Amino acid sequence: MRQLQSDGAPRPMGPYSQAVETGGTIFVSGQIPVDPVTGDICRKDIKAQTEMVIDHAENILQAAGLGLEHVVKAEIFLTDPGDLALMNEVYSSRFSGKIRPARSVVGVSFLPKGAMIEFACVARSD
Repeated sequence: MRQLQSDGAPRPMGPYSQAVETGGTIFVSGQIPVDPVTGDICRKDIKAQTEMVIDHAENILQAAGLGLEHVVKAEIFLTDPGDLALMNEVYSSRFSGKIRPARSVVGVSFLPKGAMIEFACVARSD
C-alpha cells in the first residue's frame, strides 16, 4: 500500500491521505472545492465547484500516472439536491467516454467549509 500526494489538490484537513494505492486500485479521498494554494473555499456556483473537485481528483490520479478515464466508481455528495442537474452538466463533460464510471450521488446536510459538493472516486490502472 502506498500513499499518493499531489500539490494540485488541497492537503488533507484531517487524519487521512489524499489517496491510497493498493494492488493497482487507487482510492481518492473526498475532495471539496478548496484552492490548494490558499486553502480558501471556492465561493462560486455548483458548476465551478464541480469543476474544481474533479480537477483535484484528476491531479491526484496523475500522481499515480492515471487519468479520469481510469475511474471506475465515483461518489458525489451534494448539500442541495436541486444542484444535481447543473452538477451533471459538468460531470458528463468530464466523464464523456464510452464507458462511464459507476456512480453514487448522496444528499447531505453538511460538508466541510460550507462546500456544496464533495467528490471521491476509485480508479484502476488496468
